[in-house]
Amino acid sequence: MEIESSKEYIEFVAEVKRRVVSARISAIRAINRNLIGLYWDIGRMIVERQEKQGWGKSVVERLSTDLRKEFPGGTGFSPRNLWDMKRFYEQYAAHKKLRQAVAELPWGHNLLIMSKISDLNARKYYIETTHQLGWSRNVLLNQIKAGAYERSMVETKTHNFGEVLPAHLAEQADEALKSSYNLDFLGIGESLKERELERRLITQLKDFILELGYGFCFIGNQHRLTSNKTEPHRRCRIPSISHTAG
Repeated sequence: MEIESSKEYIEFVAEVKRRVVSARISAIRAINRNLIGLYWDIGRMIVERQEKQGWGKSVVERLSTDLRKEFPGGTGFSPRNLWDMKRFYEQYAAHKKLRQAVAELPWGHNLLIMSKISDLNARKYYIETTHQLGWSRNVLLNQIKAGAYERSMVETKTHNFGEVLPAHLAEQADEALKSSYNLDFLGIGESLKERELERRLITQLKDFILELGYGFCFIGNQHRLTSNKTEPHRRCRIPSISHTAG
């Protein structure tokens, strides 16, 4: 028997793949936490210097100019982003638990929540749920538009997304890696090679399924169906969900 067809080797490859994905997610999350920590510190330093030195708004423009001169080619130190760092610090400085939670989300997710949600309890919900379920920015935006927080206060429907979506968490890590903020932070300027077409299509389908919201159960990327009517041995693979009416 060829080694590549043996059960032991197939299980070995699967184990190695799981370890690679796990290490990749851990690495990207570490990068993200460092970036969020940096932005938090810059926001804090701006606030503290303005209070201590009596500096006005012009210090942000000046700081942006100097930082972009030192670190050219990126958008992470634009005046707008520096103002967002200041706002980020001001809005979460008094909330230790939320401060720890936002460090687990990509910067783009944090900006979206800050810009769309003002209620602190609603922010807490979207921050924690995004982290738990690995929502992409598009899914997060659609959940906000659909009033997921408000619905969660009155509905009792449940889902199993947290149990079957490790791959989707990996995709959020991919999204974080391709974020322009993270690329600036890492000093990466060249284009990155996109994943193959099939994986991109599956990503879009999975996001669509998640956007359906409460009452839907995500079974997995693919589900095998067997037809016994016209072609007894023909099988197809499709993304699969189930729905609980409510």
